[in-house]
Amino acid sequence: MQKADGPRVQGVNPVKAKGGGFRARTFDSAEEAPKLHKVLADAGVGSRRDMEEMIIAGRISVNGEPAHIGQRVAATDQVRVNGKLLQRKVVQRPPRVMLYHKPTGEIVSQSDPEGRPTVFESIPMLKGARWVAIGRLDFNTEGLLIFTNSGDLANRMMHPRYGMEREYAVRLLGELTPEQQKQLLEGIPLEDGPASFTSLEEAGGEGVNRWYRVVINEGRNREVRRMFEAVGLTVSRLIRTRFGNVCLPSMLKRGRWIELEQDEVAALLEKCGVPQKKASDEKTGRRGRGAGPANGNRGEVNGNSIHHQPRGNYHQPHSAVLTSALYGEPNGNKFGRSSKPGVAKKRGPRVPGAGSQLRPDDFGNRAPAPRRRKRPFGE
Repeated sequence: MQKADGPRVQGVNPVKAKGGGFRARTFDSAEEAPKLHKVLADAGVGSRRDMEEMIIAGRISVNGEPAHIGQRVAATDQVRVNGKLLQRKVVQRPPRVMLYHKPTGEIVSQSDPEGRPTVFESIPMLKGARWVAIGRLDFNTEGLLIFTNSGDLANRMMHPRYGMEREYAVRLLGELTPEQQKQLLEGIPLEDGPASFTSLEEAGGEGVNRWYRVVINEGRNREVRRMFEAVGLTVSRLIRTRFGNVCLPSMLKRGRWIELEQDEVAALLEKCGVPQKKASDEKTGRRGRGAGPANGNRGEVNGNSIHHQPRGNYHQPHSAVLTSALYGEPNGNKFGRSSKPGVAKKRGPRVPGAGSQLRPDDFGNRAPAPRRRKRPFGE
C-alpha cells in the first residue's frame, strides 16, 4: 500500500491549547504577502539585478527600516525608494471560504460558559479578520460547517429569503410510516411555526436504526430533530451533508478542515448572487490539520456545484449527497458495515499528521479521539 504523503500547510501547525488538547495556529499573513522584488517589479522600479543592488545599497526601506533581499511585504507596509513612498497596486482578494467536518461534542461559539470544546478551537484563526460560521449545528449534530470572512456571503447563505437548501442524513430509532412521511412533507406545526421537508428519501439501515436523507430550506434551532419528535420518532444521529451548492467532501474526516480554491469560491459567489471582485493569481486553498487528506484528493467545480471527490474510476455525482464518507467504500455495503455478519472491518493506516489518538467511527472512517479542555476558548 502506498504511503500517504499529503502536503503540510504553511503557517498552520498544531499547538498546545489552554487546558490541554491542541488547536491550530493563526494563518501567517507573511506566507501570503508578496516578496519585495515582485512589488518593486510591478511598480516598474527596474530589473531584478537593479533592485538587488538598490536593496544592498540601502536605497530601499520598508516601514522606515532598511530592506533585505527576499523580504516579504504586506499590503499595509510602506515601501520607499530613495526616500519616496512607492505607490503600490492594490489587488482585491476574493472572500475566503473554509469547510469543516464538525464532530459531535463541539459547540458553534467563540466560547462556552460550561467549558465545552468549540469549533473555533479546531480551525485556524485569521490575522486582521475573523471567521463567520454560516449557520449553526447543535452540540450533538455533526457534518458540514462552512466558515467565511465575508459577511455578505454569510448573510446570503443564511437569510431565509434566499431559500438556501440544507441536506441532512438522519438516523432514526424506528421506521417512518407512509402517513408520517406525508405529514413531514406537507407540514408539521412547531412552537415557532409550521415546518416541512422539501424532500425525504429512505437510505437503508438495519434493525431499529433506519437512515433517511432530508432537505429543508431553513435553519431554525433543532428544527430537524423537533420535526421528527413531532411525529413520535427520535433522531439518534444527525449529519449535515450539504448547504446550498456545497457538499461535504467525501475525503474530509471528522475534525478536519479544507479551504476552498478561488475557482470554487467564485462558483459559490455566483450561485449566491454575491458581486465578485477581481481575484489575484495566487492560490488560497489550504488543508488542515497537519498533512493533507490521505488519498490526495482535490476539489472540483462541477458547473456551479462545489463537490470534492476522490481520484480514480469511482465518480460520485453532486446529487449523491450521502458520499463515501458516510457510506464507506462504494461496494454496496452502506454505512461501513461488513459484508459478512460478525466479521470486523480491518483498521486502515494512520493518517499522517492527523493529530492525537485516532479511532474508527461508525462509518468506518478514522477520527480524532475527543479532546478534554478545562477552559473555554479565548481565556
